[in-house]
Amino acid sequence: MNTKTELVEQIKLVLNKLNNDYETEINNGILHLIYTRYEHALRALENNEDVNNINIIGGVRAYLDSYSDYQNPLLEEMHKPENMNKELLSK
Repeated sequence: MNTKTELVEQIKLVLNKLNNDYETEINNGILHLIYTRYEHALRALENNEDVNNINIIGGVRAYLDSYSDYQNPLLEEMHKPENMNKELLSK
């Protein structure tokens, strides 16, 4: 699997986790911002748009600035696509 395909799958995983575990929280605040950025990233990737239009890097930091929940498993799932996005941008 290539990096772009892996990134799409990881973004879907993060979106599913946000939908299932944070259903009410994704409607406002920082989780809403993170959620909408991941939705936009998924659409962009599925439509073969320029990866420079994806803006998910910094989501982990934004979450931690708001919640300080360093043990949240969501953070690891968000960290993976951030690294994949960085890798795609460096190509």
